[in-house]
Order: sequence, then structure tokens, then C-alpha cells
Amino acid sequence: MINTNNKKKNKIIRFIPMLISVLTGVFCGVIFIINMEPMEVVEMSTGEVLFSFAVFYIDVFIAMNLQIIIHEAGHLLFGLMTGYRFSSFRVGSFMWIKVDGTIKLRRHSLLGTGGQCLLIPPKMTDEKYPYVLYNLGGCISNMISAFLFAIFSILINDNSVLSTLFMMLSIIGLMIALMNGIPIQLKMINNDGSNLLSINKDKESLRSFWIQLKINSQIALGTRLKDMPDGWFTIPSEESMKNSITASIGVLACNRMMDQMKFNEANQTLEKLLQQNTGIIGLHRNMMMVDRIYCELIAENRPEVLDSMLDKQQKKFMKVMKNHPSVLRTEYVYALLAKKDNAAVTKLKVRFDKISTTYPYSSEILAERDLIVYACGLKKLQENRDSFI
Repeated sequence: MINTNNKKKNKIIRFIPMLISVLTGVFCGVIFIINMEPMEVVEMSTGEVLFSFAVFYIDVFIAMNLQIIIHEAGHLLFGLMTGYRFSSFRVGSFMWIKVDGTIKLRRHSLLGTGGQCLLIPPKMTDEKYPYVLYNLGGCISNMISAFLFAIFSILINDNSVLSTLFMMLSIIGLMIALMNGIPIQLKMINNDGSNLLSINKDKESLRSFWIQLKINSQIALGTRLKDMPDGWFTIPSEESMKNSITASIGVLACNRMMDQMKFNEANQTLEKLLQQNTGIIGLHRNMMMVDRIYCELIAENRPEVLDSMLDKQQKKFMKVMKNHPSVLRTEYVYALLAKKDNAAVTKLKVRFDKISTTYPYSSEILAERDLIVYACGLKKLQENRDSFI
């Protein structure tokens, strides 16, 4: 039975980011108005007013992106200070990843994130390792920078573009710190505060977080999931799966089954986990459905089942994530086996090959290619059978 009070509590908590964003917009607007004298506005031409608004939006854009960089740099700095090692650093869709001892620029984006810093964790000692500063490093950096930018703006105090920019940087830095520091489970992902809260709950979640980082670091090195230690992919108990950090291990276990081509086992496990009351985040739930669609396509390929899986929300998700390799793989196989649309298959193949050249994780590309080849083999087998009959 679903607790009504918990549902109301979650709705209130999810309202917080919207409230913070609105207040941030109001404060930025007030700063902009204060720095424009009323008499100056009256005397301005239309072009000058539009130019002022353009400068305002440019300031906000610069401040937002700079504070995202500061946030991810905070994770990096505090992580390195506590024994972690560099793996990757992403801002927007630009990602710097360490491959074969050198740092290379790749392109990658993830729904619900403006950036991400993934590090290799230190060894566990007595099932413990430092994790607080790594998780909160981004928020701490935003708070410190917000304080410093506010001081710079006050010291300049001349209503100049630079003074306004510094104040925007301060306000937006505070916003990002609050939106990431206050524990909130968002629709697609959990923020830093929520992750930290989940890790603090028990030893299993602490170990789960360590395993996730180890898996990420191995993927960055080019290792496929099927070649990693079995012990990293034990599906947690139903009760443990309610913890969002531990639940990610269950998701990774399903991903590994797909890489091992254990499709029946993967599909059954995916279905079971999606039906349970778990802490699986929205992003992972949608990606799990992408795999379920693939499993259906290569098995019974029932139109009514595919239609139920590809509901409005799932289609919207896959459209937003259209350049993700696993989404492209399933779209390709759907066009190949369900729609039998050769033109769409060709276009999707071109897109997949293009994405493969800049995608940061070569092991994932290899795994997705194998799944595409497997589906193509089924298609040829079916055609041979039809021609024989």
C-alpha cells in the first residue's frame, strides 16, 4: 500500500527546485533593473533596450555555465584531495576522459545533468573509504565562489557590466549549491545531497557506490561489462533495492546480462525490477525499457506488446536520448524487425557510426554493435526460412 503522506512529501520536495529557480530568476531580474536607471530606460531607443536585455541573458548564460564548471571542478578537487583518481570530466556535452594514460576530448550528454565528474575510488579499508567530500565538493565550491563573486561585485559597485556579471555569478552559484545540496529525488536523477543521504544509510549502499565508480572506471578503460568480476553484479534483495544507490547495482546487473546475450534472463529480471517498489531512478527505468523493447523484438516481436512498451512517455524519452548508443541500437532493430523499413535502417546505421566516432566509451559501442549484429543475423535467418518455404 502506498503511503499518501510520503506521496505528498515527495511532491513538496520536488517543488523545491522550481521554487529555487523562480527565486533565482527574480533576484537576477531585480539586479538587472537596479543597474538600469529609470530615466536611462525612458531615453533609450528600442534597439538599446533590446541590446540591454541581450547583455542580461548573456550574463545569465555565462554565469550558469561557469558555475556548472565550478561545481564539477569541486567534485574533482575534493575527490583528488581524498584519494580518488581522475577518470572523466564533463561539462554539457564536452567530455574529457582518460584513455591509455592520455586525456582525450569526446562528446557525451546525459538527460538531467549539466555535467559530471567521475573518479576512480580509493581502496576500501574495513569496508570504508572517503565519500562525503567527493559528493559535496561541487556544492562547497559553488558556495565559496558565490561568496567571493558577491564581494567582487560589491567592491566594484559601479553598476557596470562586470559588476552585474559578478552578482549574477553569486546568485546562480548559490542556486546550484542549493539545488544539488538539498536532498531531492528528481524525475530522472537524484542530486548530490540525495545520493549522499542514500550512501549514509547502510554499508551495502556504501559498497554499491564504490562498485559503481569501479565499473565506470573500467568502462572508461575499454572493459566490457561481461568481462568484469561477477561479484560486482549480484542483484540486491527487494528491500535493498529501495535504496537508490544500491538499486543501480541491479540495473547494472541487467546491463551485463544484455552484454552476455542472456536475453531471456535479462528480460525477466528487467520486468521484475520495473514492477517492484524500488529506488531505481527515472533515467535508468527508461533505459531498462529500451532493453526490454529489444528483447521483445528479437523474441516474439508482438506488435501489441511493443505498442504498450512504447507509450507516449517512453517515446518522448527515446526522442530526447536519440543519440545514445543503446537507444539507437533499439531504434535500429525496431526498424529492422518490426517496421521492416530499410530506409530507416540505413539512416540509423549512419547515425550510429557517426556517434561511435566521438562517444567516450568504446566498450559500450562494441557491445551495442554485437546486439545489432545479432538482430541482423535473426533477420537473415528469417529471410532464408521464408525463401525456403
